[in-house]
Amino acid sequence: MSELQSLEELGGAIAPTENEAPVHVQKLDAQGRAYATGKRKDAIARVWIKPGTGKIVVNGKEYSEYFARPVLQLILRQPIMLTERDGQYDINVTVAGGGLSGQAGAVRHGISKALTYYEPVLRGLLKKEGFLTRDSRVVERKKYGKRKARRSFQFSKR
Repeated sequence: MSELQSLEELGGAIAPTENEAPVHVQKLDAQGRAYATGKRKDAIARVWIKPGTGKIVVNGKEYSEYFARPVLQLILRQPIMLTERDGQYDINVTVAGGGLSGQAGAVRHGISKALTYYEPVLRGLLKKEGFLTRDSRVVERKKYGKRKARRSFQFSKR
């Protein structure tokens, strides 16, 4: 009976209070890099961030070479510009699947997550802008009896 009482006392002391915010800690690998996975549509991006000169490499190429359209480059750089960390981190990305637009969104999601793992203080700022939320919209599947997902075949009277 005394053991049960002592366990209850310990349990009460260990349990956190209800209104306590979760504490986010820095997550680094053995090389001192932060790793995160970003996803968008069918694209999956693996992102590594480490302190450096601001070089961004996507699949072995400079990001401006891989994402030729300026809009995609802007999407990719949004979390870096928002947090004012331009030129402070070297970012290495491998991305696969989907098209260029989905890949740019996946890279943005991965960079945002990796930044929060390296600097947990930035989490609130990135979360408020919606960069940490995975955009779950994907292509709707084709249904039988339809030409596409919802488009019907053309009606022919004769």
